[in-house]
Amino acid sequence: MKSRIEFYKTSPDAMAVSMELEAYIRSCHTERMTLDKKLIELVKLRVSQINQCAYCIDMHTKDARHIGESEERINLLSAWKDAPSYTAKERAGLLWAERLTNIANFGVSDEDFEKTRAHFSEEELVDLTVVINAINSWNRLAISFRPIVGQYQAGDYA
Repeated sequence: MKSRIEFYKTSPDAMAVSMELEAYIRSCHTERMTLDKKLIELVKLRVSQINQCAYCIDMHTKDARHIGESEERINLLSAWKDAPSYTAKERAGLLWAERLTNIANFGVSDEDFEKTRAHFSEEELVDLTVVINAINSWNRLAISFRPIVGQYQAGDYA
């Protein structure tokens, strides 16, 4: 598929703002320690699967492998509800990611909020929501402008 617009080159100021958000997200698993790095990658990958964003699926699969995520957990992610490989906290985070990504179709019920809140502090839940919002935004950029899939190398945007 042919790329439509090289959005990093076309609007560097807009991309700088998006990259600042990614720097905040990185801080969630480094200095702030609110979210596990593997959970962040699983959420980014799962949201990208839901949105069918080939570029981001490629990226976050590579990044997940790079940080030591297992092939089994990567391969089973689209069926996480039926796979025994994920912790209760990861399941709660993936549920939250699916609900927010599909918010127009399903909303976010009190029951889903409570299921998620049982595993995350308020700060963690806000940070997780920021991660989900950010990857949904990246998916929309990549789906709209079609960067070339397959060229990404793990850590390119670190």
